[in-house]
Amino acid sequence: MSQKKDSFYYLEEFLAYFSGVKERSDLTLKEYQYDLVMFFRWYHIYQGKGSAEEAFEDIDISYVDENILAQIKLSDFYRFLSWLSNERDVGPAARSRKVSALRSFFYFLTAKVNLLETNPTSDLESPKQMRSLPQFLDIEEARMLLAAAASSNDANASRDYCIITLFLTCGLRLSELVGININDINGDILRVIGKGRKERTVYLNRLAREAIREYLEERIPAKNDPEANEHKRPLFVSRNRRRISQRAVENVVKKYLQEAGLDSSRYSAHKLRHTAATLMYQYGGADLRSLQQILGHESVATTEIYTHVSSRMLQDTVDQHPLNIYSKEDFAALGENMEDIK
Repeated sequence: MSQKKDSFYYLEEFLAYFSGVKERSDLTLKEYQYDLVMFFRWYHIYQGKGSAEEAFEDIDISYVDENILAQIKLSDFYRFLSWLSNERDVGPAARSRKVSALRSFFYFLTAKVNLLETNPTSDLESPKQMRSLPQFLDIEEARMLLAAAASSNDANASRDYCIITLFLTCGLRLSELVGININDINGDILRVIGKGRKERTVYLNRLAREAIREYLEERIPAKNDPEANEHKRPLFVSRNRRRISQRAVENVVKKYLQEAGLDSSRYSAHKLRHTAATLMYQYGGADLRSLQQILGHESVATTEIYTHVSSRMLQDTVDQHPLNIYSKEDFAALGENMEDIK
């Protein structure tokens, strides 16, 4: 039994399972641990075992064992969610994440280690959430952003133009873009590692291929460190000749948003991913099944009715991207006249 006050044996077993077998990211594990620790600290208070002088963060949960876990009922979870909402002012999205953590944990106890006979979270509902539409650039704003990058005189202009092009034409996540290695590119095919360390194929249209080719002609070599060996050379390199960081990419996007006269506080690298999906759906004729595969989304019930999409159909979808009719020279020419357009 673990002696750490912010953990207990079955929690550590659960986290080890999710890390070693399910291959969840370190961030996901950290969030699940935080949510589960919060629940069991609340449960300690709810059972009348806490003292008024004891700080919530100092509550010792190492006492949790199979007897305690077997006593927990569905109604306890709803009281916990009510406490989060009323006492901690936790919003629906964050409460839903905690529901997900609890479901996963008690499913593990029931189905994987057979500790519990029944799963108390089997009927646990998630809080209703107001779904807001994602923010994205329209086609003209996307053109202006690419124009700003294409006409830049910055030393890293070709790299930055390539970054923005991949966001807008491929719909990559920020983590996926910074993780690209040169060997992941094979002609018009790009291999990326997405959420849950799942590998998927991204098809590159002409605009993306040309941006990569021009950048590679000017790319500075990375330093001779462990991640810059023959098989793991980072595509995007920073000024200090190491793999570019997510923060640096965010700064690149912010810089060219401002140069294009767009609101950099409203848009971000993730919003460019939304932009790519929206443009492909509105102009490229992509159906939801195509977008699901292109963006690397998990399968959902609303998309399961669609038939399997062939590789050729995916390539056709990205080839019909509205920005693919332009070249870097077109954007550069537009950028030179940007002051007159504003």
